[in-house]
Amino acid sequence: MVTDLPPHFRAALDRRARQALVHWGAADQRPELLKYRENAVFRVRLGDGRPAALRLHRAGYHGEAALRSELQWMAALGDGGLAVPRPIAAADGRLLVALPDAGDFTAQHADIIGWMDGQALGESGKPLSHAPEKLGAIFSALGATMAEMHNLADRWTPPEGFWRPAWDAEGLLGERPLWGRFWDCDALSSTQAAALSALRHDLRRRLATLPAQDFGLIHADLVRENVLVGERGVVFIDFDDAGYGFRLFDIATALLKNRREPAYEAIEAALIAGYRSRRSLTEEALSGLPLFLVFRSLTYIGWFAARPELPGARERVLRYADETLALADELGFR
Repeated sequence: MVTDLPPHFRAALDRRARQALVHWGAADQRPELLKYRENAVFRVRLGDGRPAALRLHRAGYHGEAALRSELQWMAALGDGGLAVPRPIAAADGRLLVALPDAGDFTAQHADIIGWMDGQALGESGKPLSHAPEKLGAIFSALGATMAEMHNLADRWTPPEGFWRPAWDAEGLLGERPLWGRFWDCDALSSTQAAALSALRHDLRRRLATLPAQDFGLIHADLVRENVLVGERGVVFIDFDDAGYGFRLFDIATALLKNRREPAYEAIEAALIAGYRSRRSLTEEALSGLPLFLVFRSLTYIGWFAARPELPGARERVLRYADETLALADELGFR
């Protein structure tokens, strides 16, 4: 998506990044734009030469309390021994800096987090490149690391004022889901909208009758691009959507885009085994996984519908709607 940005906007983003870097004493840096989605993410080097990631947060997406809480949780996970990006304080000690209105940008926040080495596990829409035996090792490590993240979250006492969104029944299926009203998008056909609305009501009923589910702080976006594979095993990045939610939602997110991989059964088995090596997951609780795969699939519809400015957004809304309905059929929910 970086290459699709208009040149004048790319230049404006670079100027905004340098404005933020003043607070870390690195205004002479040439920031390298890596990603432009919820945040504009740049690779930078600080005064001591170490690489880091500068994030310009999307205005209005998360408030100051939520952004500060994200940094606090990442710091707590790092303190617990998990390999995650750690916040880097500005020259005045702040972890989060407010940037005023300027030119093309309304007021927003910026932060810098540590750089994590490794290669992304994969890219959405492209087959995984690793050999089957390597995939088994990667997804076993992914499951174990996810379980340890959940363990650390349960042992941690958040500070006063900590706030993150909730991926609960309301956040997934309520009137105002966190990633948008997936059944009520302008791009949808009337047939798709009616089918998604009916599916939503059915899923609410099914969720209410599930066995008791593990619930607490989760990453909420462990897609391929947010899992780095390197010498330290697997590393989780991009905690932008972290919040309180069902632990099966993390598992479903890590699995959904791999369902068409030839080695999917081995991938799922490895992830579950890795998770169980660090944390309890009963068969009764795991029986809810198909439901959470559909939940995750639904989120993509609303996410792209709320961002019509992104290239191909309308086409993706239509495609994700068809894919979700087909998945619900395949898993016996329609």
